[in-house]
Amino acid sequence: QVQLVESGGGLVQAGGSQRLSCAASGRTFTNYTMAWFRQAPGKEREFVAGISASGGFTDYTDSVKGRFAISRDNAKNTVYLQMNSLKPEDTAVYYCAAGPRAWSSFHIKYNFYPYWGQGTQVTVSS
Repeated sequence: QVQLVESGGGLVQAGGSQRLSCAASGRTFTNYTMAWFRQAPGKEREFVAGISASGGFTDYTDSVKGRFAISRDNAKNTVYLQMNSLKPEDTAVYYCAAGPRAWSSFHIKYNFYPYWGQGTQVTVSS
């Protein structure tokens, strides 16, 4: 079992930056692919960014490429999402997720991840 706790959400103006953190505990952090998803009101949960267990591979949904960066610190059991040039359409609850060690094309699918955090609200004002 892996426990995930997100932090760093809040209110930010359009064009601003914010960094989300997700602290993991319970199992060996380096055994897991990590990802960030988000869910806006009335919409499905969508993949935002993912990073392989070693940190050697990353992937992003098209709408955040060039603006967001995912990283992990395996010594601190923490994954980060640096969000720059934020837009009102980035407003959502952001979730951290942990999945199987093997990096695969399924990493964009929410059901690839058995472990989830409680979510943190990010609101971008125009």
